Amino acid sequence: MELPREKPIVHQRAMEFADRIYRFADALPKREGALADQFKRAAMSMTLIMADDNDTWHPDERKGFFLTTRGSAFECVPLLEVCRQRKLIEDPVYDDFTTEVDVIARLMTKLIQSVDE
Repeated sequence: MELPREKPIVHQRAMEFADRIYRFADALPKREGALADQFKRAAMSMTLIMADDNDTWHPDERKGFFLTTRGSAFECVPLLEVCRQRKLIEDPVYDDFTTEVDVIARLMTKLIQSVDE
């Protein structure tokens, strides 16, 4: 089975996003340790799930991996919203992160659709 063009692109974007989220989370005040930890888990989950995907697996398993990856991306949105409400993130940074989540989610949707084709 040939990899859809979106997979290497979304994997790279997820890796870059995770790196940025890690740097952001590490800069949060120490009292926000639980929030920082959850950010890191969600962002890292995206990259690990994409790395775990194997072309030889059943299409339903692949689709499940892609759905889980998209869900991990969406987990970052309420975390970002909490940061914004608590004034831990500037609006331009919030907007940049949420835009990137949207791009990753759209690419994941294309991968999910490719499994059905």
